[in-house]
Amino acid sequence: IDLILLDIMMPQMDGFEVCKQLKKTKETAEIPIIFVTADHEVIDEAKGFELGAVDYIHKPIKPVVVKARVKSQLILAHTQKELSRLVALRTSELENLNMEIFKILGRAGEYKDNETGAHVRRMSQYAYQIGLAYGMKEEEAKRLEIIAALHDLGKIGIPEHILLKPGKLDKEEWNVMKRHAQIGSQIIGKQTNKLLKDAAMIMKQHHERWDGTGYPKGLSGNDIHIYARIVALSDVFDALLSKRPYKEAWSMEKTKEYIAEQSGLHFDPEVVAAFDKVSDRLYSIRVIESGAE
Repeated sequence: IDLILLDIMMPQMDGFEVCKQLKKTKETAEIPIIFVTADHEVIDEAKGFELGAVDYIHKPIKPVVVKARVKSQLILAHTQKELSRLVALRTSELENLNMEIFKILGRAGEYKDNETGAHVRRMSQYAYQIGLAYGMKEEEAKRLEIIAALHDLGKIGIPEHILLKPGKLDKEEWNVMKRHAQIGSQIIGKQTNKLLKDAAMIMKQHHERWDGTGYPKGLSGNDIHIYARIVALSDVFDALLSKRPYKEAWSMEKTKEYIAEQSGLHFDPEVVAAFDKVSDRLYSIRVIESGAE
């Protein structure tokens, strides 16, 4: 439907109420409505415009006037649709650009850690899948996938002799390593953009633990944002399956056993339950992305 010509005086439901209902429904809200009314009818034209009507035509109608009014409103409506389409296109392009920038920054965070960026790609996809299994809507899970890529950006500020040390870190080195959670959020700084604010929050919280024994703040339970709780598990899952300077790669079976053991300790039990639902899918992502590496 491109346009509606609507009488005001009708039995049961009058035109004003019809217009009100049409504007409340997503599928019909943008359709232009022209009210049609008899000259002798006393009506509140302002009320019609407030409800969303675009014009009035008075009876008895003149075909040439009706055609001109309809044509004008159709041109306006089609112009608005085209503008909306262009805005949506530009918005989509900006969102894609944002996603690429986040991925690039995420890879920058892994660069000094002797990674190729595959870890960032994998754990971001894990976070997306776990988010869906947890009950997030597609849009929110996709948002989590984008910002999860920045979780370790703060590693840029950690000296290489600590970051790449093949053995266990001593207490002083470990204290330096833990600073990456704060460094990342400091790099982002105070932002009004919600994506960046959420990314900074994940950087600060992804090493917090459900039981309160994590860092840097010792947060526990639901005081840790759900995004950070999901990223924490995604990060550990991929780290355990990966060979690192200080450890060999674990098997999938051993990794799943560890995550189950840490339910209620390191990890949110509900996030672990979501992980269990999609663990096979996560392992497939692991295999595919590792092969691409």
